[in-house]
Amino acid sequence: MSFDYIIVGAGSAGCVLANRLSANPATRVCLIEAGPADRNPMIHMPFGLAALAHMRWLNWGHETDAEAQLHHRRLFWPRGRVLGGSSSINAMIYMRGHPQDYRDWARLAGPDWDWPRVRAIFKDHEDNLALRDDHHGQHGPLTVSDLAQPNPLSRAFVRAGVESRLAENPDFNGTSQEGVGLYQVTQRGGRRLSSAQAFLVPVLDRPNLTLITKAQVHRVAFEGRRATGVQLRDQTLPLAQGGEVILSGGAINSPQLLMLSGIGPGAHLQAMDIPVLHDAPEVGANLADHLDITVQAALKGREAIGIAPGFLPRALRATWAYLLRGQGEFTSNVAEAGGFARSDPSRERPNLQFHFIPAYLHDHGRRLSLGYGLTLHVCDLLPKSRGRISLATPDPMAHPRINANYLADPEDLPTLLAGLKLARRILNAPALACYVATETLPGARLVSDADLKADIRTRAETIYHPVGTCRMGLDAGSVTDPEGRVRGTEGLRVVDASLMPQIIAGNTNAPTMMIAETIARRILRQTPAT
Repeated sequence: MSFDYIIVGAGSAGCVLANRLSANPATRVCLIEAGPADRNPMIHMPFGLAALAHMRWLNWGHETDAEAQLHHRRLFWPRGRVLGGSSSINAMIYMRGHPQDYRDWARLAGPDWDWPRVRAIFKDHEDNLALRDDHHGQHGPLTVSDLAQPNPLSRAFVRAGVESRLAENPDFNGTSQEGVGLYQVTQRGGRRLSSAQAFLVPVLDRPNLTLITKAQVHRVAFEGRRATGVQLRDQTLPLAQGGEVILSGGAINSPQLLMLSGIGPGAHLQAMDIPVLHDAPEVGANLADHLDITVQAALKGREAIGIAPGFLPRALRATWAYLLRGQGEFTSNVAEAGGFARSDPSRERPNLQFHFIPAYLHDHGRRLSLGYGLTLHVCDLLPKSRGRISLATPDPMAHPRINANYLADPEDLPTLLAGLKLARRILNAPALACYVATETLPGARLVSDADLKADIRTRAETIYHPVGTCRMGLDAGSVTDPEGRVRGTEGLRVVDASLMPQIIAGNTNAPTMMIAETIARRILRQTPAT
């Protein structure tokens, strides 16, 4: 069978595309996912995300190259390798970004990406169970809800933020982004609502939609410069005449697949013995991510989620409440509260984001920490440093090289230092300080700017928001045009977070689904009705 659309990657973008493009019964759509179906119960129980970093069969488990500005550490980059992609392993935070993000996108990639248009799509997607005003939608497939049972420490964080002269904000996607509050989450009935559950599962019975899991695409097949299908390990899936291949593998896998297919920096492809179909220097470039540093504290009491004998009765109650009613502590997304602030009052908009966790978190949850503690993350929302994805080998099953190039721009470290100081101030505000026994990281002995900068270089990690490696734009140097069509080719698009011309000031899951919806609508407008 040949297909009108072959979508590579059933993640946040791919599931939206599969839903929208298969709505026409005369259109044959194939969705391919390298990972398995999303049957693991840890995916669907929100608190299960604490275990997902260990599950390499659901996770690409990438690592960066040795980062020059971070004491040559190799950072762990978990990305979803399962139906739903990273929306099946993330913290479920619903965040659109700042309106100025999209005004900048419109300048770089055209009016379809301006704030009024993308705001309308966000609202069309949304089924908000708690906020019913002009900022939110109530009839979309993506359920957004308040947390069912926030930890008391998360509410204490919000009070501490207010005591630290930050505004309380009940809706980060409303009138203003700035301030502190509890996050809204993509959950329905106390269960994770991934892109797969929201957009794909409801339409899997469509006879014109084919889903293939556990199948990794090796390269795009071409005749001349026109895409004709995709090559798997032991077969080629063909496109129908005039069809399209759409890469939705994300900011790491999509540029890797372009380069494996001969589209990328010519000299690099030649060094890998890959025939150059189209010399595109920006494929893999423009990599941006949010670098994150934490403050941690040991607590006097047992309010936190802890690994300790005394927590066992709570865990049993939480398990019972979740299984019976979809309620209780295990509906927690772990990163329950947070907010947005400015590293300097003179800045026009927030450039710091907080994620508050009422528990210890070390090494992305891969290293267990005994006892009761809290972790306050702060990241630089608008970093200037840019990195690159490149091939380590022409083997399509090998991981690509990731050079995130963190802190390469001299402005980024002072921003993160200001964020670390503000996080400490919130930790020491009365509402939180009354719970704290001692600061464990960075530790009270680290006070000077030099010491704190060294601590950032020693401990900073990703907060999981890589974007930009197949940049869309109006200019001829961009990898794709504003509709995701790969320049220098025919019948090939990229539709995922790699298109972002600039990084979003916030979590990237909802914007990635919005990107897919925007381009799907453009495709459908160009497709004859049946």
